[in-house]
Amino acid sequence: MSELLQAVLESDEKSDLRQFASELRAAGNTYLLRNDILNSFSDYCDRHQKDNEFHASSLSKLIYYTQEIILEDESLCWIIRPEIARQEVYRLWSDLSIEPMTVQQLLDVRDRFVNHYHPQEGDVLELDFGPFYDYSPAIKDSKNIGKGVQFLNRFLSSKLFQAPDQWLSALFTFLSLHRYNGTQLLINERISNQRQLSGQIKKAITFVSKLNGDKPYDEFRFDLQVMGFEPGWGNTASRVKETLDILDDLIDSPDHQALEAFISRIPMIFRIVLVSVHGWFGQEGVLGRPDTGGQVVYVLDQARNLEKQLKEDQELAGLTGLNVEPKVIILSRLIPNSDGTRCNERLEKVHGTENSWILRVPFREFNPNLTQNWISRFEIWPYLETYAIDSEKELLAEFQGKPDLIIGNYSDGNLVAFLLARRLNVTQCIIAHALEKSKYLFSNLYWQDLDDKYHFSLQFTADLIAMNSANFIISSTYQEIVGRPDSVGQYESYANFTMPDLYHVVNGIELFSPKFNVVPPGVNENVYFPHTRNEDRIQSDRDRIEELLFTLDDPANIFGKLDDPNKRPLFSMARLDRIKNLTGLAECFGRSKDLQERCNLILVAGKLRVEETEDNEERDEIVKLYRTIDEYNLHGKIRWLGVRLPKTDSGEIYRVIADRQGVFVQPALFEAFGLTILEAMISGLPTFGTQFGGPLEIIQDRVNGFYINPTNLDETADKLLEFANNCDRDPNYWYKISQQAIERVYSTYTWKIHTTRLLSLARIYGFWNYASKENREDLMRYVETLFYLIYKPRAKTLLEQHVHR
Repeated sequence: MSELLQAVLESDEKSDLRQFASELRAAGNTYLLRNDILNSFSDYCDRHQKDNEFHASSLSKLIYYTQEIILEDESLCWIIRPEIARQEVYRLWSDLSIEPMTVQQLLDVRDRFVNHYHPQEGDVLELDFGPFYDYSPAIKDSKNIGKGVQFLNRFLSSKLFQAPDQWLSALFTFLSLHRYNGTQLLINERISNQRQLSGQIKKAITFVSKLNGDKPYDEFRFDLQVMGFEPGWGNTASRVKETLDILDDLIDSPDHQALEAFISRIPMIFRIVLVSVHGWFGQEGVLGRPDTGGQVVYVLDQARNLEKQLKEDQELAGLTGLNVEPKVIILSRLIPNSDGTRCNERLEKVHGTENSWILRVPFREFNPNLTQNWISRFEIWPYLETYAIDSEKELLAEFQGKPDLIIGNYSDGNLVAFLLARRLNVTQCIIAHALEKSKYLFSNLYWQDLDDKYHFSLQFTADLIAMNSANFIISSTYQEIVGRPDSVGQYESYANFTMPDLYHVVNGIELFSPKFNVVPPGVNENVYFPHTRNEDRIQSDRDRIEELLFTLDDPANIFGKLDDPNKRPLFSMARLDRIKNLTGLAECFGRSKDLQERCNLILVAGKLRVEETEDNEERDEIVKLYRTIDEYNLHGKIRWLGVRLPKTDSGEIYRVIADRQGVFVQPALFEAFGLTILEAMISGLPTFGTQFGGPLEIIQDRVNGFYINPTNLDETADKLLEFANNCDRDPNYWYKISQQAIERVYSTYTWKIHTTRLLSLARIYGFWNYASKENREDLMRYVETLFYLIYKPRAKTLLEQHVHR
């Protein structure tokens, strides 16, 4: 039994537990989430005049760790999360007897809650991925989740130590496999086994040690070839010696740091595919359109920096003489009716690169009225399998061979990445960006009511397929995987759940698998940089943005004229959708007269008029924003810019707001990471970010930014006012927070850090998949079964609806 429950039942607090359970039942709410439970317990303590000491009691501790309570006729289903990534479930009877419940029993309870439990019709399909991870190494401590590659390196180095012949043989064979366009790399046929490799390494080290460290590789290449070594060890004598020394140490005394250092240097990745299917993917005029925001910025920046890192790595490896040309392709969707964008162009070079491209592949036509236009990310599912088949041909033609790494983005891109990686047999990485299951409360439980609009049955199935098939998973934050002590992580929410009448997920993902790695993105430092770097700013752009934000009269694109443009600006920039919650920020501002006296609210947010958008959620938010402005009479105090800005302008906007000692507010109801937070902070803007999601790991509260609870409008207004008051009392306060925000980004969130880590991961997981001989085929067959028997029939049904629209 749970230690938390046991402590209560063995104390005199047992009667309080009985009374609390009784009052929950009397209140009539039959499904309570954590916040409901905490509020109910607080009310209970107030009603029964419990003193402060009671809040440190065993019952109070039990309540804190209780995640859900579901009330049934005779009992309570009590779900406890005693620590991150672990769950316990109990049935609590009226006499306080306790019995543990299985996951299957819990899912039945949830089905009964929504009246979709039909045992007389037979059992529902159960999905359990747990057994497929039994043969893989697993992390033990939850605090190490997201550090998968560190764990894997230790595991591999211990295997090298325990069974050196087996693993050194695997390493030798792995090294001998690598070629570029038919040219052998690393070792040639003169070295025939791992024992010979060890001796030749020592000879080569002796040889290069006698050379000038700066001597170019080409000048002693043939000497190394005679010893059995081909290009790939380094571009100078000192670099070659360094690489050979690391391998020599690894062979003689295996160590996880040496293993990572060596594998990270192997030239094995030259061609990368980044898959980003939905939305309008382009470099100009797309941001702010439906389904088009931070993911586009992320993928473009990632592509530029991956190419840059690949070139740097290959130069250091000594491959310059082989005319190696690393290539990065962003695979996206071609939209024939492109609405003035370049999304109807098959191939577009990524700005600032030599060999990175956006490759757009169209959906097959079916119904041209749909497939020639933008399609919502919630409706995109029927086209992805044929899209993957068509994309494979296009990619093979563009690369003139197979890619070395495929990285999926978001649920749809991750599914395409799975289909491509499976067909091409290459390493697959996925990046969620956001998992809709966490964003929409009870979305799995009520999927049948929501499926006509959101098609969650397809999306959640696609998520299960992608996250289990991936060789490794990148998350931007730890809590994206497993949350915090008081909240469940996005991936953790897939551990078990029910889709009533469709399937039960008993174990949807192994959270302790070393496939999870936290690798946060960076910021484009050419666009986003501190407002104090005046030498890098263009005065004409600065003046134009200043006018746009504060004084320009342009009714077609701007709503609102400021009575006093000199007030401190509160600034936010996002799409107008429910989760981004700009309407909530407007209401927060509207409810605080003090805030209105001190500040102006400036929003950069997509469209101004409902007739200009095809997105239902955006329409609703536009109507709500106008209603809020009228309800709180915010005329003269708010400016709403319905514009799509080029990237360079978005960088200057942050800086102009910072020039006026403004603040950036990110009020999202949930934010998986928060690129705009990084952009604002590196610009020097004090930033207020939502406490729900990734910003908790970016911002250090009251050090380089501030947390807000966007559901508590009065508290949010008070925090903004407190900041303004502190600035008035101490003229240096704004500058102090500003400087610490800048330092935080430069120390932790750069693309150089991101891409170095990502490529290192790809190489190490490539080696692990080869050397471990891990049999993933049973897992992949299970995943394919889910695709063909659940996903594909439902996608076909949706396609038939599309055809007849």
